[in-house]
Amino acid sequence: MSTVRSSPPPPRTGTGSDFARLARQIKDAGLMRRRPFYYGVRMALVLLAYVAGWLAFVSVGDSWWTLAVGAFLAVVFGQVALVAHDVGHRQVFRRSRSSALLGRLAANVGIGMGYGWWQDKHNRHHANPNHEDLDPDVVPDILVWSQAQARAATGRVPRLIGRVQAYLFFPLLTLEGINLHVSGIRALADRSLKRRWTEGALLVAHFVAYLGALFLVLPPGKAVLFLVVHQCLFGVYLGAIFAPNHKGMPTLTGDDRPDFLRRQVLTSRNVHGNWFTDVALGGLNYQIEHHLFPSMPSPNLRQAQLIVRRYCEGLGVAYLQTTLVASYGQALRSLHRAGLPLREQARTTAPARG
Repeated sequence: MSTVRSSPPPPRTGTGSDFARLARQIKDAGLMRRRPFYYGVRMALVLLAYVAGWLAFVSVGDSWWTLAVGAFLAVVFGQVALVAHDVGHRQVFRRSRSSALLGRLAANVGIGMGYGWWQDKHNRHHANPNHEDLDPDVVPDILVWSQAQARAATGRVPRLIGRVQAYLFFPLLTLEGINLHVSGIRALADRSLKRRWTEGALLVAHFVAYLGALFLVLPPGKAVLFLVVHQCLFGVYLGAIFAPNHKGMPTLTGDDRPDFLRRQVLTSRNVHGNWFTDVALGGLNYQIEHHLFPSMPSPNLRQAQLIVRRYCEGLGVAYLQTTLVASYGQALRSLHRAGLPLREQARTTAPARG
């Protein structure tokens, strides 16, 4: 979900002063003010869709139409995840206690995602986006994100998958929902995780209720099929939301640490769109503005985009905005380039195996 190494970012023009001037413009425009009415309506609609989805699941019962309900709930789970994201950034509440409470209810109880684990990982990503040594989202695991990572890969799985990872990227996203569940559970073993017993209890409550509903309402075969359809589509939806944001943008390594404004703008990509794009992507299509001002309420990002883009143009800082389809193309081409060393190694060693 990231990139090949690109040319280095432009030199700094100050020690944070560029961002400070931009931040004053944003604050003077009133774009950092909370939007309680917006979030009240949004969360009410998401909750209504969540309840309606499960009522439909019970009502449809033992029918193949239940798979359509699973597809609908996959989208609803994605919207719950977006609410948890905004809450985690304190876009909704100023107080961390209120944010943590709602975040755990939405993430742990609502969709079975460990809120504490996710928040720690996501905060590290925001601090150093696309930095190969510091951003957990570009750590080579199954996929490699740069040619340097491909050359250094030692694991059998990344060496095998990395050769064709661009073709496997979207199919692998079907596992992302399961990965979120597993990662949240594994994080409970970390003693540094805040309120890990609470997090664990809430996760158990989710899985007991979720699996209980499936196997009480459906026969075992259909219950398993519902689970597969629901979780796979949930993973694809999440991946489709997050893939355009940084994948295919420049990566940083070592001491590559430009100032805050350039670190956020040069590694992020915005996506053109309308109200439907804003809803489907939860405002994360304004990724540049979100990374510069993570606590800005998402409905304010569209207005902030006009100010930020004009400001970056004045500084000569590259500001990338493209269509959703083009962003996926850039990400896939980047993944294909990143896997080049692995393909070359495979071609070199192929005769020896023969």
